[in-house]
Amino acid sequence: MSASFAAQQSPVQAVVFDVGRVLFEWDLRHLFAKLIADPAELEWFCSTVVTAEWHFQHDAGVPLSVMVPARIAEYPDHAKLIHAYATRFNESVPGPVAGSLELVEALAAREVPLFAITNFGAEFWPGFRATQPVFDHFRDVVVSGDEKLAKPDPAIYRLAEARFGLPGSAMLFIDDNAANIESAAREGWQVHHFEGAAGLAADLKGRGLIA
Repeated sequence: MSASFAAQQSPVQAVVFDVGRVLFEWDLRHLFAKLIADPAELEWFCSTVVTAEWHFQHDAGVPLSVMVPARIAEYPDHAKLIHAYATRFNESVPGPVAGSLELVEALAAREVPLFAITNFGAEFWPGFRATQPVFDHFRDVVVSGDEKLAKPDPAIYRLAEARFGLPGSAMLFIDDNAANIESAAREGWQVHHFEGAAGLAADLKGRGLIA
């Protein structure tokens, strides 16, 4: 899938963004490369100890007070690095995805209602949100860790419809993860599988949402 998931019938009344890897780059290696000099050790650590799969527990609502001590018990020699995950998470987000924030600004300038659904830990979101004024354009953000409900669970899209006050068929959901896109589409949402800002810009222009 390179652009819109399927032919769409309804006008788009709101645009709903994913955050990680759509608006902002994210990779745990960005943090741990500062702390682990050896490339092979870095790869081992990020694929064995502090992994994306383990991190996803926090996105799904498991508190750090449970996750971190349990992981340290498994890997006691790496306690300091595991603590760094909890205290320096923002360093795993090196900056915006090229071109994406400009599209948010373009939509906001045309007063298109903006929302987000993000798989993001409840304890990490406030500190990250505070550093990113682009979210001032967003009317609401569904954060998986707060809801203890993560994409691609279809229930998160139903929750978002209730929160945002529109049916999925009236909203365009943008995500880089094909499973998330497919789940939203099955719930009746209009969708765009994000593979870069250029493709998204073309889709938004085609829908008449930006010039």
